[in-house]
Amino acid sequence: MSIIDDPSAPTARLRRDSSVALPPVPGAAGILHLGLGSFHRAHQAVYTAAALRADGGEWGIIGVASRSRRVVDALHAQDHLYAVATVSPDGTTLAIPGVHTDSYVAADDPARVVADLADPGIRVVTLTVTENGYSFSSASQHLDVTDPRVRADLRGGAPTSTIGQLARGLQARAAAGGAPVSILSCDNLLSNGSHTEKLVREFLQELPDAEGADVLSYLDRAVTFPSSMVDRIVPSTTPELADRVAGLLGVRDDVPVPAEPFTMWAIEDRFAGGRPAWEAGGAVFTDEVGAYEQLKVRLLNGTHSLIAYLGALRGVPTIPDAIALADVEAAAAAVLRGEYEPSVTAPVGVDIEQYERELFARWGNSALGHRTSQVGSDGSVKLGQRIPGPIAHALDRGEFPHLIALTVAAYLACIAPPAGFDPGPHAGAMTDPARERLTAVPTRGGRDLAHRAVVDLRLFGDEVAHRTAFVERVGDLVDTIVQRGVESAISDSLAAAGSLAHPST
Repeated sequence: MSIIDDPSAPTARLRRDSSVALPPVPGAAGILHLGLGSFHRAHQAVYTAAALRADGGEWGIIGVASRSRRVVDALHAQDHLYAVATVSPDGTTLAIPGVHTDSYVAADDPARVVADLADPGIRVVTLTVTENGYSFSSASQHLDVTDPRVRADLRGGAPTSTIGQLARGLQARAAAGGAPVSILSCDNLLSNGSHTEKLVREFLQELPDAEGADVLSYLDRAVTFPSSMVDRIVPSTTPELADRVAGLLGVRDDVPVPAEPFTMWAIEDRFAGGRPAWEAGGAVFTDEVGAYEQLKVRLLNGTHSLIAYLGALRGVPTIPDAIALADVEAAAAAVLRGEYEPSVTAPVGVDIEQYERELFARWGNSALGHRTSQVGSDGSVKLGQRIPGPIAHALDRGEFPHLIALTVAAYLACIAPPAGFDPGPHAGAMTDPARERLTAVPTRGGRDLAHRAVVDLRLFGDEVAHRTAFVERVGDLVDTIVQRGVESAISDSLAAAGSLAHPST
């Protein structure tokens, strides 16, 4: 029974006048956040709440959703309050960040995004737009100027792409006096700060000299793009979670966010116009953000992808269900320790063995229920960040990344299943921007499909496209999945990997 049809459930909505202990009203907004999704609300917003409690300051957040009105409408109805539910097998605890001062939908008011970016009161712009939100071409390794939204943004008018919004907003800011500002990416991209800066500069360089020159000079003197690494598992909200939160609060919250207990944020301390005291919430300011990024993007995210695709093909709905399967757990351990770990250098003070033990405990958090379909979505973009370096590292030292090959094969079987193969409902629920391109031309067998994905479409960049043995191995594993089942593909991959002498195992 849900709170909708339960007559005993709370009917009053969470608001400032609720009989609930609430944080103080935040001061003026100093942060503009693009990408008002669950992750931001359970991560950066929580750190900002801690910063305001500890140090104050005008660091309220204006949240900008790309297109979805549901969260924005609910936040307006709830005085921009919502609960973060920290979920573990030991129970659920609630916190209300209360740091948002306003929110809106960019698609409804695209001109406001530019105006807010130009506002000198905004001193930090944060982003959680996912890897797919940067209009980046993995084939060219540059801004995708063939993207229709980027093309339109270059022509003028209110921009709709994230990079177009940033570039046009910084252009307006430069024209309005050029107050200093920092653009802080919080997405799972290696060197996400320099990556974002590169794309913004490439957009501006596409403009006529008269338009782009002044803003490029402004970027040089008053704009920074710090890198950061973010880490917290935040699954989708369910009706059951909303019921639990309502029972604990005693009022109804239409947009609660579930999250795991673990949270981490490593940030490069390069802020042109100041920043909140995020360290009060546990953020680490470090010169080793790149090492933290590799640790997370490869060990956590890369292994997470394999668990999701194998779990979906095995017919299980959640990551805890998948990691509970002995062969999936063995595959995860093999790819983590044998193929990802050798390609990373742990930051100073991080015990990599302890970090890995924590990963398996996090994946096994059965109370969280992170869905395989959610983790597996957008794999064409995610894997392009996670696998090229480890593949090259293994092959260049005479070893073969069999489990990473299995990751790609399982991804293809989920997203572009060969004719006659049903990958199951959890794979079917995955979304991916490359699905249409992968399925536009019929393929004949696994090697044909692998060649189309890796070589023709360059989904994982030029480096992987030229690794012929890897592409062929992916194709053979696709055929194994289709013809003999995913269990056989896991067994074959583990047997092949077992023949290699990995120093970490």
